[in-house]
Amino acid sequence: MEFSQADFDRLLVAEHTRKTSEVNYAKDPLDAENLTKWGGALLELAQFQTVSDAKQMINDAISKLDEALMINPSKHETLWCMGNALSTTAFMTTDSDEAKVSFDKAAQFFQRAVDADPGNELYQKSLEVAAKAPELHMDFQKAAASQQGMGGASSASSTSTWKVEDLAAWPCIQLFQGLAIISYGKELPFC
Repeated sequence: MEFSQADFDRLLVAEHTRKTSEVNYAKDPLDAENLTKWGGALLELAQFQTVSDAKQMINDAISKLDEALMINPSKHETLWCMGNALSTTAFMTTDSDEAKVSFDKAAQFFQRAVDADPGNELYQKSLEVAAKAPELHMDFQKAAASQQGMGGASSASSTSTWKVEDLAAWPCIQLFQGLAIISYGKELPFC
């Protein structure tokens, strides 16, 4: 897989953030901000992994975000990141029922983020997009099945060398980050 300079830069920043967060966690495991950064970095890094590694990294991100929410249950940045993590999980599954459960949970976290910071347009847009996510998931699954039928990519459970960004759903997963850029005119850190 070829990386653009921007991808390479994102990868370096995310890896640096992950390592720094790990060191900071050893010093203060009750720092919700650090745990949120760590979870966000893992979500960003997942985009550069094989499918099985990405799923594990996303699960690790959810674990860090869960920890942060146990410390500060109303931290809106963490709530929003958790919504992104759950949306990503949903898009990575081919089972529509399983995906719907994750999408519903994601919408709940986006709603909690909106409730905690009602003026945040990004959170509001994320909540709006979350309502459409199950339909998008179904469309992407149909497109992926069609592509596989024509000799396209391997199955999502494969541990081959193809990357997560090869999934038809990956642009939709990145939609939440795109909303941040549109809303704020700049890229936000990770989540």
